[in-house]
Amino acid sequence: MSNKNVVPEAKESMNRFKMEAANEVGVNLKQGYNGDLTSKEAGSIGGQMVKKMSTIRTANYTRADRTAIGHEIKVRYIAAITI
Repeated sequence: MSNKNVVPEAKESMNRFKMEAANEVGVNLKQGYNGDLTSKEAGSIGGQMVKKMSTIRTANYTRADRTAIGHEIKVRYIAAITI
């Protein structure tokens, strides 16, 4: 896997996106080199970016069956997150 942008013109947009994510998690990110960040800070920025890019969430639950007393059924909810 490579960290190169598939669309070179998207580099500036990705940098803005990274700066927004850093701001949201409270990390002071500078333009250019940021080698002084801790692993925790860098990871929180990347995690925030992935969280925003992953727009579909799923959740699995077990709930009481409404048609058969004493039985349970498995339910899967799929939700799209819009921003």
